[in-house]
Amino acid sequence: MERRALGPDGFEVPVVGMGTSRTFDVRGRAAEATSRRIVEEALDAGADLFDSSPMYGEAERVLGLALDVRRDEAIVATKIWTANDAEAERQIEASLRHAHGHIELYQVHNLIAWPARLDRLERLRDEGRFDVLGATHYEPWAFDELMTVMRSGRIGFVQIPYNPLEREVERAVLPLAEELGLGVMLMRPFGRGSVLRRWPSPADLAPLAEFRVTTWPQALLKWGLSDPRCTVAIPATSRPGRMTENAAAGDPPWFGPEERDLVTRLATR
Repeated sequence: MERRALGPDGFEVPVVGMGTSRTFDVRGRAAEATSRRIVEEALDAGADLFDSSPMYGEAERVLGLALDVRRDEAIVATKIWTANDAEAERQIEASLRHAHGHIELYQVHNLIAWPARLDRLERLRDEGRFDVLGATHYEPWAFDELMTVMRSGRIGFVQIPYNPLEREVERAVLPLAEELGLGVMLMRPFGRGSVLRRWPSPADLAPLAEFRVTTWPQALLKWGLSDPRCTVAIPATSRPGRMTENAAAGDPPWFGPEERDLVTRLATR
């Protein structure tokens, strides 16, 4: 698994991590045991970054339970998501509790009240509770404001959607991240599943075999990660076995323009 620096401070992350939206919003021993199995599989494959949020229901709690004695092997990324100061403190306290007392990557989710939230997060980072701060948004109409935060010098990375069907970030966000040396975390590498519905045949994927691609999800992950401005992709899954497959996309070699164009054509046909 290749690792890259997430931002100017050089904090290293795997190029393939794991998201928890929807998939870890579960209750009950059986579902939580499945989540633990998936987390252990991801850790074993080197995909040791796990992204969550209070917005994702039970996901932070379930992730914390799943990490258990292997917490020291993991990079936890989570978010704050509220305009209310008192609720912000409750979210921070709960997130730290679920993450066993320390959070490596803390993000302002969807830019909600970002000046005030960053004020608080910066103080906690300086106290050693967090390592790197970031900001997220998924809507193109918010990218101008996201770039304002990027230019502020207060964050080390952004989380944005990027896949062959969602490429708005290529216009300005990715160039600015490169200019500023900021890390880029890719949400929705499968387009909320929409890109996976266009599953190509083995013959379609054959030209990608020399890049160690054997599945369509691997092709999509490698498509995003082959852009050198992108640092880490965080696909979510609820199926044991899938993270081992996803993690294999984190090995070089990387696509050139021809291979990326092929994946784009397969995704949009």
